[in-house]
Amino acid sequence: MRKSKIIGSTLIIAGTTIGAGMLALPLASAGIGFSTSLIIMTFLWALMAYTALMMVELHQHANSQATLHTLAMQILGKRGKWVASLSMLFLFYSLCAAYIAAGGTQFGERIQQWTGLEITAQNGTIIFTLLVAAIIVIGTAAVDRVNRVLFALKLIAMASVLLFLAPNVTQSYLLSMPIKQGLVIAAIPVIFTSFGFHGSIPAIVRYLDGDTKSLRKAIIIGSAIPLIVYIFWQVVTLGVVSQTELVNNQGLNALITQLSNTVRQSNISHAISLFADLALLTSFLGVSLGLFEFLGDSMNKTHSSRLVTGVVTFIPPMGFALFYPQGFITALGYAAIALAILAIFLPIVMIIKARLTYERAEYQVAGGKAAITLCAFAGVFIITAQLMITSGTLPTLG
Repeated sequence: MRKSKIIGSTLIIAGTTIGAGMLALPLASAGIGFSTSLIIMTFLWALMAYTALMMVELHQHANSQATLHTLAMQILGKRGKWVASLSMLFLFYSLCAAYIAAGGTQFGERIQQWTGLEITAQNGTIIFTLLVAAIIVIGTAAVDRVNRVLFALKLIAMASVLLFLAPNVTQSYLLSMPIKQGLVIAAIPVIFTSFGFHGSIPAIVRYLDGDTKSLRKAIIIGSAIPLIVYIFWQVVTLGVVSQTELVNNQGLNALITQLSNTVRQSNISHAISLFADLALLTSFLGVSLGLFEFLGDSMNKTHSSRLVTGVVTFIPPMGFALFYPQGFITALGYAAIALAILAIFLPIVMIIKARLTYERAEYQVAGGKAAITLCAFAGVFIITAQLMITSGTLPTLG
C-alpha cells in the first residue's frame, strides 16, 4: 500500500507540473532558442525541487494534516498566515482560471467532434469545470485513481507526438540564439510557473501520512519527470518550427496548428490535440486539489461542507474564464509572482524561523545559508522580471 501511494503521489506531482505550463514553453522560448531555454529550465527545476524539500523539513514540525495555511500560522504567526493565504489564493485561482479558459474551450470542441452536437464555448467551459469539480469533491483518492489513468494516456499521446515530430527536427532551428536579451528575462516567469507544484504538497503530505522518506522520493522523482519531458518537448517544438514562425504566430492554437502542419499525417493533429487536452486536465486536477484542500482547511471543512468548499473553489476561476477566455498566457505570467512568494520566500522565511525555534529535525535539507541565499536572489529576480513585463519595460509573450 505504501509503495502504491508513493507512485500515486509521484504522478500527482508530475501530473500537476506537466500541464498548461508545458504547452506555453515553446511560446515563451520562441525568441530565446533551445540552448538558453535548457539552461533556464534546469536551474528552475533545481530551485523548485530544493524549496519543495524545504517544505518536507518544515512539515516535520507540524501535524501531517497541516496545510500551508496552518503551517505558516504555526511558524510565522498571523502575518505569515495572511501572506500565505493571499499568495495561495492568487496563485491557485489564477492557475485554475488559466486551465479552465484553455481546457474549457478545447473540451467544447471535443464534444462537437465526438458527438456532432453544437456547444458554445461558455457551455463547454461550465461542463468541463463541473466534471473536474465532481472528482475533487469526492477526495484525493479519487484524484489519484483518475490521474493515474489520465497520466498514462498523456504519456502515450506525448510519445506519439514525439514519434511523429522527432524525424522532422532541424538542427539549425535548435541552434537559434536569442533574438534580443530582453526576451531571455521575459521568458523566465512563464518557464518558472511551468515547474510549480508546491500547492499540492500539503495534500501529498497528508496522503503519505507525513513519511519523510516517501515524500522526498515522490518530490524528487515527481519533479524530475517534468524536466525530462520538457527537454524532449522543447526539442520537437523548437526544432520543428522555425524561430521566425514561432515568434510571428504566438498562441496555443497557433502552436498546435503549426506542429500539425509540419507533419502531413492526419493522426498527428489528433495526437497533439489529445496531448494538449490531457496536459491541461491533469494539471487542473492537481492545482484544484491543492486549492480545495487549502480552502477546506480555512473553512474548517467537514464531510457535509465539501460541496460548499467545491463551490467556493471553482466558481471564481470559472467566472474569470467565461468573461476572459483568452487569459491563459497572461494568467500564467502573473501567477509567477504568487508562486515565487509561495514556493520560494515563504519556505525560506519559515525554514529560518523553524531552525531557530525548534530542535533539529530528523531530516534537514542540505545547502545551508548559501543555498537559501541563492534561492532568495532567484525569487527576487523572477518577481522583478514579471513586474518589468507588466510595466512594459520587457516584451510581453504569447
